Amino acid sequence: MGILQHEITRRTVIAGAGGLVVSFSLGRAFAQAPAPTPPPATPPAPPASLPGSLDDDRFLDSWIRIDPDNSVTVFTGKAELGQGIRTALLQVAAEELEVDPQEIEFVTADTGRTPNEGFTAGSQSMQNSGTAIRNAAAQVRALLLAEAAKRFGVAAAELRAENKSVLAKDGRSASYGELVSGQILHVEAQPQSALKQPGTFRVMGKALPRVDIPAKVTGRPAYVHDLRLDGMLHARVVRPPSPAATLAELDQGAAEGMPGVVSVVRDGNFLAVVAEKEFQAVSAMRTLAAAARWQERDTLPDQTTLPAVLQGLEREIGTVAEAGVLSSNGKVFEATYTRPYQIHGSIGPSCAVAHMKADGTLDVWSHTQGVFPDRGAIAEMLAMPEEKVHVIHMEGSGCYGHNGADDAAADAALIASEIPGKPVRVQWMREQEHSWEPYGPAMLMKVSATLDDQGKIASWAYDLWSNTHSTRPGGAGALLAARHKAQAFQPEPAELRISPSGNGDRNANPLYTIPNKRVLWHFLPDMPLRVSALRALGGYANVFAIESTIDELALMAEADPVEFRLSHMEDPRARAVIELAAERFGWDKAQMPRNRGRGFAFARYKNSAAYLAVAMEAEVEPETGRVRVVRVVSAIDSGEIVNPDGIRNQTEGGILQSISWTLYEAVAFDRTRITSTDWSSYPILRFASVPDSVEVHIVERPGEPFLGTGEAAQGPAAAAVANAIRNATGKRLYDLPFTRDRIRNAVGRA
Repeated sequence: MGILQHEITRRTVIAGAGGLVVSFSLGRAFAQAPAPTPPPATPPAPPASLPGSLDDDRFLDSWIRIDPDNSVTVFTGKAELGQGIRTALLQVAAEELEVDPQEIEFVTADTGRTPNEGFTAGSQSMQNSGTAIRNAAAQVRALLLAEAAKRFGVAAAELRAENKSVLAKDGRSASYGELVSGQILHVEAQPQSALKQPGTFRVMGKALPRVDIPAKVTGRPAYVHDLRLDGMLHARVVRPPSPAATLAELDQGAAEGMPGVVSVVRDGNFLAVVAEKEFQAVSAMRTLAAAARWQERDTLPDQTTLPAVLQGLEREIGTVAEAGVLSSNGKVFEATYTRPYQIHGSIGPSCAVAHMKADGTLDVWSHTQGVFPDRGAIAEMLAMPEEKVHVIHMEGSGCYGHNGADDAAADAALIASEIPGKPVRVQWMREQEHSWEPYGPAMLMKVSATLDDQGKIASWAYDLWSNTHSTRPGGAGALLAARHKAQAFQPEPAELRISPSGNGDRNANPLYTIPNKRVLWHFLPDMPLRVSALRALGGYANVFAIESTIDELALMAEADPVEFRLSHMEDPRARAVIELAAERFGWDKAQMPRNRGRGFAFARYKNSAAYLAVAMEAEVEPETGRVRVVRVVSAIDSGEIVNPDGIRNQTEGGILQSISWTLYEAVAFDRTRITSTDWSSYPILRFASVPDSVEVHIVERPGEPFLGTGEAAQGPAAAAVANAIRNATGKRLYDLPFTRDRIRNAVGRA
């Protein structure tokens, strides 16, 4: 039902003309439903597509609420993971609403309050949620101007919005709170919005300090680990010692008799202890673990022959890209590259709090990246209706992918269901995080490329072997607790899915102009180790392999690596970041000092998101095998800039994380167990090895769509390290990570 004022349609209202539309449903207002009407002869046209995530939650008040007391609340289904998205989305809303950012309450990822935006993943928060919030805010501003125009008896064009008020030229004003009434914002969004133009921005494009930082650096509660509820109990889970272990025997009496212990929870292979205080739970967990007897089996692959294992697991082949006809006429370069299993390496182990309340509803606080999918999986595990499970996001210590957050939430939920009425906090131990979180999949990449007589790439064959890179919930089978129950849930079968955004095949198709190419994904449905999403998915290893090969082809063509890339690149935005990074680095052809090298790499993330080029200088110690990246210069184009400091922060962090993966990180295991269970057996980048400088230069693209930033650096940074080592030593390394042993062996070869 709609009310039309001044013969103005809702579409013209949102475009900026005067008028007010109120829209609501009376469908549930009648005790008896009306008789069904026959369907029309012609089916109604599908609704128009809306910008970003508005297409999935189409009403404005799902995104923005203004109360009569003039308070403004903005909602997003995306989660703050340390990437600064809370600040950037707040800036977008503040800009279009003409409100100071400090005057907005901002609510993130909560199944009881926010839109369902799925997972916070793939560097899509700005593309999806940022676009939705910006358009919703602009349309809300238009509605407020229209309502004020009606009340003042003037045209909306004669009014302006400012500081939560609408002002007329004659001095009259009305606050947003005064203008909202009834269901003024409960209207469906329109495809087009009267967005502010870049030259008029007050908030967007400025370096607003991150709103999540103050609590973190002053010790105030900031993470789910800090959450303390009245009467809260503490739990620890006893994990099996290996993936295939089954609990054969348990004497739980000693643990049950320990001080503060409230309960021992066992369901099949799921085993946990609950106590009044945290250290009591830790002590009881150790006692319980010592009293458990497990049957183990050798189910893990031979790590020394992992590439062959991956090839042997191939069950299906998908074509990622194909053009022209492959040829071996000319100079041919062939290589095989590998990537190991790698962990997220979250500094704080996974944590969650759950509370089964007296009314039969369950509250779960989690650092999951998908509150709605996690709710569905937990509800299935506990055989509860979804509407009785409420998942609230709270930050963890960072992960950038699918780490143990969802599993910890399931642990807490399962334990809380056994102890109703009491909140239960679960935190993993370090060895549990390293052993049980889903890993970034191991990969094998083979390249065969040909140069023609003009030194151009004439033919390109690329084959990759990989599992799926996402086993997120999903169903209950994605959760460890559900898998370990006596009535165990099984994970969903992995399927080969090739899409524009990519998975294991992400960035496997080079952006360069290559007339003849074939890119194949050799899909491995079986999971030798448990795997899921790790930052950039397959883009990290694929770009490493592609850009390493590009450098070798440049050497074969006797061309400068930067010039060689530009000679194969038509995309003007790609050329711009390549040229900018090279210029700011001071790229030239001068000989580097002994044991020093320079490396360059480029990629457009997913071939559809942010463009990033990076140049590095690295130092290699042949005697020790130590590699230290000395300086880094990068250039990024991620579309319209909302917070330049946020872009720099994300790019710097991505570069450092990628350097860590590339030089240090690999999961170690024998035929039965994971053996890299602490920071000594799984080393990461330390402060002593951080580059002296990391520069991030941002290409301004006012008015362009948001492209996302968070994962753009992963692949190019890895390849730049590899290319710098090649330049310093004359040796190409093909197997990640470039450990000291591998460097010494490579440099020592004749």
